[in-house]
Amino acid sequence: QVQLVESGGGLVQAGGSLRLSCAASGRTFNSYVMGWFRQAQGKEREFVAAISSSGGSTVYADSVKGRFTVSRDNAKNTVYLQMNSLKPEDTAVYACAASPGYYGGTLKTRPYDYWGQGTRVTVSS
Repeated sequence: QVQLVESGGGLVQAGGSLRLSCAASGRTFNSYVMGWFRQAQGKEREFVAAISSSGGSTVYADSVKGRFTVSRDNAKNTVYLQMNSLKPEDTAVYACAASPGYYGGTLKTRPYDYWGQGTRVTVSS
């Protein structure tokens, strides 16, 4: 079991940057694939980015490629989402999620069993 707590959300102007953090509990953080998802008002939750358990592989939604960077520090049990060149359409609640390493599938489609509470990001124009 792992508990996840996001932080770093807030209000930012278009073109600005935010760095989200996701702090994980537990002693097996380095065995989890970690993903970031977002849900905008009136929209379904969508995949944003994910990183392999070792940090050696990442994948991004087309909408954020070149602007967002996912990273992790396994020594700190923390995963990050650096968001640059933010757009109003990035406005959403962002949540991190953990997928046990024994699952198969791609970084995007594999099952994510554990979820944080989410942190709100609002990008103004």
